[in-house]
Amino acid sequence: MFAFTKMYLLASLISGFILLQSFFSGGLKFRGNEQAINQRTSYTVFGGHEAEFSDHFDIDFNISLSPVKEIGYILRIKNGVNNRIFNLFYDSQGNQIVFKFNEEGKTNLIVARMEKAQLFSQQWFDMKVSFDLIGDSITLTIDNKTFTTENQQLQDTYHPEILFGKSDHIIDVPAFSIKNLSILGKEAYHFPLYENEGNIVHDINGTPYGNVINPDWLKNYAYYWKHLASFESASIAGANYDAQKEEIYYYNRDSLWRYNVRSGNIQTVNFDQKCPVELILGTNFIDSVQNKLYTYEVYYDFPYQGPTVASLDLDTYEWTEESQEQLPTQLHHHGSFIDHSSSQYSIFGGFGNMKYSKNFFSFDLKDKEWGLTEGFTGDVIAPRYFSSVGYQPENNDLYILGGMGNESGDQSVGRKYYYDLYQVDMDTKHVSKLWEIPWENDNVVPVRGMVVVNDSSLYTLCYPEHFSDSFLHLYRFSLKDGSYEILGDSIPIRSDKITTNANLYFNKGLNNLYAVVQEFEDDISSDLKIYSLAFPAITREELSNFPAKQHSKTPLLALLLGIGAIGLGLLLYKKLKPKSPPLATSPKQAEEIIQAPRTTPSVPPSSIHLFGNFMVRDANGKDITYMFSTQLKQVFCLILHYSLSEDGITSQHLSNLLWPDKPADKVKNSRGVTINNLRKTLGELNGIELVHEKGHYKIILHEEAYCDYARCLQLIATHKMEDHRDEFAGIVSRGKFLYLLDDPLFDLFKEEAETKLEPALILEMEKSFANESFVITISLAEALFNIDPLNETALVLQIKAMQKLHMIEDSKLAYRSFGVEYKHATGKDFHRSYQSIIS
Repeated sequence: MFAFTKMYLLASLISGFILLQSFFSGGLKFRGNEQAINQRTSYTVFGGHEAEFSDHFDIDFNISLSPVKEIGYILRIKNGVNNRIFNLFYDSQGNQIVFKFNEEGKTNLIVARMEKAQLFSQQWFDMKVSFDLIGDSITLTIDNKTFTTENQQLQDTYHPEILFGKSDHIIDVPAFSIKNLSILGKEAYHFPLYENEGNIVHDINGTPYGNVINPDWLKNYAYYWKHLASFESASIAGANYDAQKEEIYYYNRDSLWRYNVRSGNIQTVNFDQKCPVELILGTNFIDSVQNKLYTYEVYYDFPYQGPTVASLDLDTYEWTEESQEQLPTQLHHHGSFIDHSSSQYSIFGGFGNMKYSKNFFSFDLKDKEWGLTEGFTGDVIAPRYFSSVGYQPENNDLYILGGMGNESGDQSVGRKYYYDLYQVDMDTKHVSKLWEIPWENDNVVPVRGMVVVNDSSLYTLCYPEHFSDSFLHLYRFSLKDGSYEILGDSIPIRSDKITTNANLYFNKGLNNLYAVVQEFEDDISSDLKIYSLAFPAITREELSNFPAKQHSKTPLLALLLGIGAIGLGLLLYKKLKPKSPPLATSPKQAEEIIQAPRTTPSVPPSSIHLFGNFMVRDANGKDITYMFSTQLKQVFCLILHYSLSEDGITSQHLSNLLWPDKPADKVKNSRGVTINNLRKTLGELNGIELVHEKGHYKIILHEEAYCDYARCLQLIATHKMEDHRDEFAGIVSRGKFLYLLDDPLFDLFKEEAETKLEPALILEMEKSFANESFVITISLAEALFNIDPLNETALVLQIKAMQKLHMIEDSKLAYRSFGVEYKHATGKDFHRSYQSIIS
């Protein structure tokens, strides 16, 4: 009975793990050969823990490969008993992908050849290495294809050390990602890789196990929009996304830029013949069936004789005139969709000639004519523009979300923001209003396109278009009742010109959302910026909800209890689990208690954090980092730097640093707008002022406000660090100062900060070790490596502190990583042996 119960429990927990993965996105991306050796990723699965397997064990994980042609090692499995090492080598340089499973330094055991198209067409595929310890065989399974080597004379019991990426002298690492890692035998270990920061990896229960050097957590890609590429056009241009070819197009009358979202490749095409349509707004659509890009202008407010619609053959890059028809009025920010089954491209709404529109117009791709679509029944959609439109071709349904306008359609009446959703059956032309919700926040409008990936939710970007410097946010609305969540970080957008626009696209194969932002500065020239976000996107709370709760299993168990099949397993587990003693009774237990991370301190309200990822909390403790565009971060950090070291920064110096090439009149305007936006954003916090005195901008921090760097300087200045060592370590261990802010503007700020921090770190690291505060010693050593990666004092004290905490494998890995970094920087082997340090 007990055996059955135990197996049922295991099955229940595994099922729960699989279900959890459907809710959460996670994973670990490995920085490989494209990075310097010391920046490549290394992951030790069990860290200082020892796992024992008898009879058999599997290493099972999902893997994603980079399309770049390269070679390197993905995985190594060591066995300390006989020092036998196996590795998995990857080679994508030829016409096929080749995986080689080797006994390291001896022989090749398995050669697995796979078709590139098969693996690269999938974002993720399963990989498993199975050790049959009784049958002496090893099986490699790749995307359900198996390859086996026999007669390996394996030991019946294994204590494997499992390493991914860089390890020891193995430094050739391809760019790849893994998720859903499980090590399965009679004992099962599951690692969801759901961390978003730090170097510690936790199992599914939140227990710390392994460690990673140079991690790139995929969870961050589901919250932080990643800037992929930027383009500029001196003349009027348009942009669109071709889902079939996975390419974003940006074109003007003379040329076309193609950006492939899968490979990152950029192609520029100069047209032999100029686009025949004189571009005003650059409105366009893609006919993926005919592989054509159509550009069109619905109206010219000046005498114009010539084509208004033209198509570009995306194979030959030849333009064809399609129509010279114009509509009765201009229609700024209309919504649109294409129905390939009827060869109709349709637009809805828009604004022009002081009027808001509620009409549908369709362009027939065969007859090459515009026509007014009439005969709609059901609910009436008020005239509007800035609506988001989504189309479901499988049932010929159209969704229309929000926008602004009024019932009369007359602009002089005033405009109203709409927060409603309509469904239009394009077969019957019946309109159904699904919901309208109250709105208590700042007014926003959606972008032109929406993404509908299922029957329950729609996604679109919204922003307050009435601000010059604004921010796009991703919204998920319920199709049923309009309830919504804001997902991910923000994207800056400057919305002064009515021609400025943004759009949202979804790539199902890569499981990514793409935001395309086109900003016009003078109604002619424009910039195009492309961003990506992993799907499903997550909220700020979801970003940090694991492993922040690692010291408590309650939230995880509560979620598992909500899954029916798991409830019984957990109930049986509670009945059968022996009670743990309240105190550590063995060195092993003591080690686990020592290694358990300390509770993360709560982030105070009205706080600004410069160590690690830039972060700001408002007066209520809400994360408002998204309100700081790149330029606002630049201005804030520059003013803060000179406020802490001098009496602020002069207007002229600030202008010279940020806008060195702009004429004086434009600089003054840009500076004024930026300062006003920064002052408004800082107004969300208590106790912080941006003042202008005697020609200097200065930031003043009062008692209610908190800045981690300012507090750090305050602690150093007290010369009584023994009373505040924990707080100091907590600040500097958050990460590298001004991490990810790589602009040369900050070089002086970073240099001054490191000059002040380095002696304090060395002194407190030595004192903490002498006081046997070994966890603090390790944290301070890591912080010191952010400043000086070759600091021998930090290495010695870090290794000795790890030894004191019985973190033997971690100390060896730290030594090896330091040695690789030292060799890369100096060209010589590190002169001290591991044994000489610990003896």
